[in-house]
Amino acid sequence: MIQKQEITHIIFDLDGLLLDTEPFYTLVTQDILDRYGKVFDWSVKSKMMGKQGRDSCKILVEALDLPISAQEFLKEREKKLEALFPKAPLMPGSEQLTRYFFRHKIPQAIATSSSSHSFKLKIQHHQDWLTLFNCYVTGDDPAVQNGKPAPDIFLLAAKRLKAEPSFCLVFEDSPAGVTAAKAAGMAVIAVPDPNINPEAVKAADQTLNSLAEFDPILWGLPPFE
Repeated sequence: MIQKQEITHIIFDLDGLLLDTEPFYTLVTQDILDRYGKVFDWSVKSKMMGKQGRDSCKILVEALDLPISAQEFLKEREKKLEALFPKAPLMPGSEQLTRYFFRHKIPQAIATSSSSHSFKLKIQHHQDWLTLFNCYVTGDDPAVQNGKPAPDIFLLAAKRLKAEPSFCLVFEDSPAGVTAAKAAGMAVIAVPDPNINPEAVKAADQTLNSLAEFDPILWGLPPFE
């Protein structure tokens, strides 16, 4: 068994983990950057992933020395993304895994840096699936004072699940999310994009290529049927 501590509650990130939205961010960001002759590569994207919009755009603008403000970039990016978000499909293994936890009455939450507005667009065509979760926390929740890599959003999700943080298992795809989960005192499984440097998520308790690879027995949980 990987984790000696009992696991009673599950917390998932959303983008790039449960929903395949990351290609949208890449497409839209590069579309804007073409205007300035800049390239959006993984050295920059990996630092942005998992963070709130204003924080991620600040990283981008500074890293590429863009002649616009982070707020201006964010506003244009969000407008373009709104048309794409409702098309987001579920990631491989995400529906099967979340239904497994639901069947075994293991409470689960979503903790996403997305704004509540973006979140609603992303899950627009996944309403039935969303009922599997006990709660969700978005990045613009008034109770989230600091975005990932700070632990605030995960601690708030645990509080709303009425869970002890040390009994929570987090699934994350971003380095910032892994750092946030560990700072919250939780176990964390990283499911990073293959373009991310493995060193960036080395703090995770386990690393998987896909949610479909998750083995509950290793975590002291009931086996798959």
